[in-house]
Amino acid sequence: MSLQEKLNARSGGVCELSGETEGLVAFEVIPSDGSIDKTILISEKCHSQLSNMDNLDEKYWHCLNDSMWSEVDAVKVVAYRVLKKLKNQELLDMMYLEDDLIAWAEEGLFEAENQAIHRDSNGVILTAGDTVNIIKDLEVKGAGFTAKRGTAVRNISLPHDDETHIEGRVNGVKIMILTQYLKKA
Repeated sequence: MSLQEKLNARSGGVCELSGETEGLVAFEVIPSDGSIDKTILISEKCHSQLSNMDNLDEKYWHCLNDSMWSEVDAVKVVAYRVLKKLKNQELLDMMYLEDDLIAWAEEGLFEAENQAIHRDSNGVILTAGDTVNIIKDLEVKGAGFTAKRGTAVRNISLPHDDETHIEGRVNGVKIMILTQYLKKA
């Protein structure tokens, strides 16, 4: 049985946060190990809201009045994070979470707030392991060569504290490159 099938069985085919039945997707609750215990089934609307926690629609999240009482730990953690982000102290005071769940919820809030979003020159979001192409000849200081336009940089890594740079290998040398000179392949 696939993860999606297990989530459908656990949730009864409805969003575990809002109760919606259309456009359901699996959502990993970070930090996650990819297991069913750290994944929930949510609607596309919930997913779009959770993907941009800075622009939450407070009216939409009234559904948390019910879902915060879920038996599923991952659902409770997401409800806690959204309520915390919305500064809804009244509902937060009603919730009861074990210490380990509070730690999981707080850790995820901290990660989401501190995670830099790397974008290429076209605004496309980059993720670790992507391949990018250099769009301008770049002189590599200290290495004595020029990274030519069109050079593919494979398996990039992303510094967590700086969204303007990526790390990658060019001519066998590991270098930092400004994202403004890159295009996702």
